[in-house]
Amino acid sequence: MKITSVTTRVVNAEMRNWVFVRVETDQPGLYGWGEATLEWKTRAVAGAVEDLAPLLLGRDPRDIEQLVRVMKKQSFWRLGVIGTSAVSGIELALWDIFGKSLGVPVWRLLGGKVRDRVKVYTHLGLGDMRAVYETLEAEPLVQRAREVTAKGYRAFKAVFIPYTNYTASLSEVDKVARMMEALRAAVGPSVEIMIDFHGRTASVSAALAYIEALAPARPLFVEEPLPPGDTPSLAAVTAKSRVPTAAGERLVDRFEFDDLFRSRAVDIVQPDICHVGGLLEAKKIAAMAENASVGIAPHNPLGPIAGVAALHFAVSTPNHVIQEEMVGAVPWYFDVVQGPIRMVDGHWQIPEAPGLGIEVNEAACARHPFQQEVIHTVNAVLDDGTVVDW
Repeated sequence: MKITSVTTRVVNAEMRNWVFVRVETDQPGLYGWGEATLEWKTRAVAGAVEDLAPLLLGRDPRDIEQLVRVMKKQSFWRLGVIGTSAVSGIELALWDIFGKSLGVPVWRLLGGKVRDRVKVYTHLGLGDMRAVYETLEAEPLVQRAREVTAKGYRAFKAVFIPYTNYTASLSEVDKVARMMEALRAAVGPSVEIMIDFHGRTASVSAALAYIEALAPARPLFVEEPLPPGDTPSLAAVTAKSRVPTAAGERLVDRFEFDDLFRSRAVDIVQPDICHVGGLLEAKKIAAMAENASVGIAPHNPLGPIAGVAALHFAVSTPNHVIQEEMVGAVPWYFDVVQGPIRMVDGHWQIPEAPGLGIEVNEAACARHPFQQEVIHTVNAVLDDGTVVDW
């Protein structure tokens, strides 16, 4: 069996452009799909896939570990998030081919089933990016929380930490406390709430001030209380926090994750399967996390193929905690990709179809061509003009 082509399909889903990767083989009807979506880097990722394709042509798609090494090592330059996202999309397609060739679901090839269902959460606002990132008042937050729980979700994440930089004002801290209190009162104790800081606080003291304000409502975790890269400061936050901390969505190298684990800098790690190099690399990161007594909750606000890959990962990963998903991103989500995602009582069910268990409707994809995504980061500016983390 040999790889004959590697191509991409770009699908605009309003909030972001999904980048689907198709790998074809010389076996009639045998091909695989993956996803390499990276916000605001669509054309760069599609170009990276095209650049990597010649390294794979004529090779056996089932030699997944070897092909990932080829893409990473024979590219010479360190790939960074654009390159590793391209590798991830290709790698997922290889697993899809492998599973189909054997007639088994991918999770069987990743070690088999370790749970009977997968706990999931979504965002307040679902696919409405403005709702997700620009709802900073209690009343609309509560309304959106009720809408999400009415759809059957038993967990959700909200982003309402203000753009802060190094110091958190008393008025902002108190406002965060009131919003969190209103959310908890609206949904009760049986619904899990996660708060995404989005790296908006630039100091340990500012992060801890907000965490203390959130703690009485007992969130499941706080995400990215600091921007990525400063492991000692993140470890200081985690050591003093009354709320579990989570981070890792913006890391793409296994050694970056190793730094987190060695420093005991987080309670929950959040690699993105579509950015770290694919399922095999994510499994290695999960094993490292397990050694450090760290849970794993993969980042995934991406498209349908990314969601299905995350499902197979969760089914087969013992220290998996909860899965981020964006099934409600657009009304036609399941028109472009028909697949096994099915939620019952806040949990995804176990897929049984071969490979990833998906089929892509390319005609439906073509109805949603590339468009420039909305640049929300321009809002991350303080009153004095200081540009801060979005």
